[in-house]
Parts: sequence; structure tokens; C-alpha cells
Amino acid sequence: MLRQPNILFIMADDHASKAIGCYGHGINDTPNLDRIAAEGMRLNHCYVTNSICTPSRAAILTGTYNHVNGVTTLETPIDNRLPNVAKHLRAGGYQTAIIGKWHLGEGKRHEPTGFDFWSVLPGQGEYFDPYMIEMGSEMEVRGYATDIITDKCLDWLGERDADKPFFLMCHHKAPHREWEPHSKNRDLYQDDVVVPETFDDDYKNRAKAAKEAKMRIRDDMKYSDLGLVQPEGGSEVGERIMPNNIQRKVPNPADVSGLRLIDKDTGEVFTFADQDELARFKYQRYLKRYLRTIASIDESVGRLLNYLDENGLADDTIVIYTSDQGFFLGEHGWFDKRFMYEESFQMPFLIRYPNSVEPGTVCDDMACNVDFAPTFLDYAGLTIPSYMQGQSLRPLFSGAKPGDWQQYAYHRYWMHRDPNHNAYAHYGLRDARYKLIYWYNEGYDLPGTNHGGEDREWELFDCEKDPLELFNVYSNPDYQNVVLQMTQALEAKMAEIGDDPEHQRSGGASPSVVAV
Repeated sequence: MLRQPNILFIMADDHASKAIGCYGHGINDTPNLDRIAAEGMRLNHCYVTNSICTPSRAAILTGTYNHVNGVTTLETPIDNRLPNVAKHLRAGGYQTAIIGKWHLGEGKRHEPTGFDFWSVLPGQGEYFDPYMIEMGSEMEVRGYATDIITDKCLDWLGERDADKPFFLMCHHKAPHREWEPHSKNRDLYQDDVVVPETFDDDYKNRAKAAKEAKMRIRDDMKYSDLGLVQPEGGSEVGERIMPNNIQRKVPNPADVSGLRLIDKDTGEVFTFADQDELARFKYQRYLKRYLRTIASIDESVGRLLNYLDENGLADDTIVIYTSDQGFFLGEHGWFDKRFMYEESFQMPFLIRYPNSVEPGTVCDDMACNVDFAPTFLDYAGLTIPSYMQGQSLRPLFSGAKPGDWQQYAYHRYWMHRDPNHNAYAHYGLRDARYKLIYWYNEGYDLPGTNHGGEDREWELFDCEKDPLELFNVYSNPDYQNVVLQMTQALEAKMAEIGDDPEHQRSGGASPSVVAV
């Protein structure tokens, strides 16, 4: 019998698949991440159950959907008395540790449990000289967060009990906003990045939610997010009154003549001829800073892989690289995540395990972040508890997919019209070709507002014919059989996992009564 494998789980924050070389988009170089894929497997259809940091992390840790683990928004921390995968692994003989970003709450009720060692960033954490909470004690650590997290991981690996298998969760802050690169990487990627063809999306043929979202690079990205300041007396933002009477700060002034932006690190001054030039400048500035922070993550991964090689651990260690969700890199003009649209919904996922994963393989089957915890337990030879709602991905990794493998990925986002991005609440289902979304728009409302469900809408996308998701075909007569099939599948999935189908009780279309 093989020894229980070590498990090294490396997770970034907001790392889009598009920004990993092996996914083939060509916008940056990630040789160490690509090495995991070359020596193992890349998943093309791994999806997040709730595209926001805190709920995704809870789903990964517990193997349950967010309505079950109770972590539905950024403001709902985890109850650390809940069972989780680290507790099961530790009981099964593993040494366990989590180092880096936690983001599941602070204080005794919400700090990490199930770990022999933990050292985590409070909240979002800082890129430079971050405070960390280590086994309950707060300390300031000098240096760059990605390097610090890597150093701590290597230190823990060096001090562990070599007679026990290990489970190490290495959680990076990068590439989360404000995208602060290490000084040695500030000059990377001097050439302009190709602007996505949907950058100037007009949001026609889509639900109202797409147009109303406040996460446009052109209009909603702050200069401070880009490492820019204005001369004394300059105002970073103007004010816009939104339809719901909420004041929203908007970085782009109506008139850019006289606008001067200064690089806070170099002092370089930028001026602009018009709004389009400013928007393109912001896009390039955003992408390059984002990619530069990823360069440090790639270096970190290389250091960890080298450690495994140098200590004879590579063959017996499962190495996984993923992100807590996807991220918009200018597609539809957006930054951030939250939506079930593909760039936000898809998680990168790379795995290397020489004992059972064939090198250079690619998987197009469905996987979800609730599947991670059952997968770890399966490889460890431990019982997968009945409360976990995901299924082990091990058969996919070994090339032995069962005939009844899951056909759908489910997503639900609760934070309706959140103060920062005005994203609408929704849920939906994706299969290999189609995506169905219901914008139910209730639950987490801004204080003092009552929308009454006036914005409830359905969307259906044919992801094969329309991979950019530009045309909602829900009311197209040619797709009514698909609408019926996907709505029935959505209801079956919600019944399976115990989630509440809002569309059945709040006036949404029934799967058997679809308007044509």
C-alpha cells in the first residue's frame, strides 16, 4: 500500500485562468505554473460555487455549498466549530498548516481550526510589511507578502515531522487589488496587452444586471488602485447619482483636459487627450500591475517545487494550484468578479501527482470547488463524510471518469447591489454547452432600499456558438427546449443540494411554462 500522499494546495486570490501561460492566451509568462500542467493535468472547466473570496474559501474548506456552511457573503464569517477537511486529515494522521490569506473572519470563533500551525493575514492583508496573526498572536513581518508567505511555507516544511504526511494550504494575497508588484518586477511587461474585443461592450441583449454593474475599468476603477495620485488639490473622483439615489464615486471626469496623474513610486506624470485615451491607459496600467504581481507568485511556486525536488518529496506529493475564483481582465469592460459570466466563474486548476496523474493531460469535464475537500480525503484514503456535497475528482485525474459523472456546475451569488460594485444577486447552472442564469435580485440589499424584485430576469447563453456571452437567447423560440431542460436541471440541482429556488416563489418563470 502506498503511503498517504502529501498535499500541497497553493491558492491565489483573483487569478484568472487567462493569466496563466498554459491556458494559452499569451498575455504573460508563468514557467513554474506551466511546469505543474506539463508534469500533470490542467482543468478547463473548474468552477466556483460563489464568485467572491470568503464564500469560495468556505466551500473549499468544508466541501459544502454556502447556504449549508453559512458563509454566503463577505460579511458572513465561518463558524470554526464546523467540521472541515483539515480536521479530517489531521485525525487521519496528517500534519496540517495554513499560511497566508484566510479571509474567513477574525477572533476566536472565526480563526483557523484543524491546523497544527497557522499564520494568516488579517482581512485582505497588505502587500508590503503585512501584519499576520500566527497561532493567535499578531505580528508585523517585514517584506513582500508573496515572499513572506513562501518563506513561512518553506520553514514549516523544513520543521515538520518527516514521518507524517503533510497537508499545507499556501494562500497568496496576490493578485488581489491594489496590485502592488515587487520592486524587482515593476518593469516587466512593457509592451501593451491586447485589449479584449468586448472592452467597449454596450451590454445590449443581456440582463439589466450587466449594464448596472459598477466595475467598469473606464468608469469605476480608482486611480489609487493603479498606484496613481493627483497633484495637491486634485480630486480623484467626481460624483454620480445612480438611479437608486445612491451616490457613486466615479474616477473618470467628464473633461480630461488638465487631468494629471502621477506614479506614486516613480513620479512620472501622465496626461490625456480624451476619455478613450484615459480608459485605455487605465486598462494597460491595470493589466501590467496585475501580471507583475503574478510574476512573484510564479517565482514562489518555483521555490516550492524546487524544495520538493531537492528533498525527494516530488513523487509522493500532490501539488495543486488554483484561485479562489476567476477575474475579469477587461472583458465586457470589467475588473473584479462576482458574476456567473465565464471569466469570473471559471477557476484555474492545475494538478501534479506523478503516482497517478499522467503528464501533459487536459481535462474538459466539470469540476467545482466543493469537490476539492472530498478529493483530498479520497487521496488520503479517508472516509468522505456524508455532509460534504462535492465529489472526489480523483477519477478525472487518473483518467477513469465514471459514466455518471456530474454534468452541471452550480453558482449562487447573494450580495445584491453590494455597495462597491452594485452586482445583482443571481444563481444558475452551466453544462458543457449552455449556461442558465436567474437574476432574482433579493437578499443582501443596500440599507434603505427596497427593490421589490423589479429586476428579475433570466438569461440563457449558448457557450459553444457565443463564447463571449453577448446574446441572451432565453426568449429565442429556437432554444425553448433548452430552456426547459436547463431549468429542470437547475431545479433538480437545487433540490439535491437543498438550496431555495427563488424563481418558484417570487414570480419567475416555471420550467414548464416558458414564454416564447
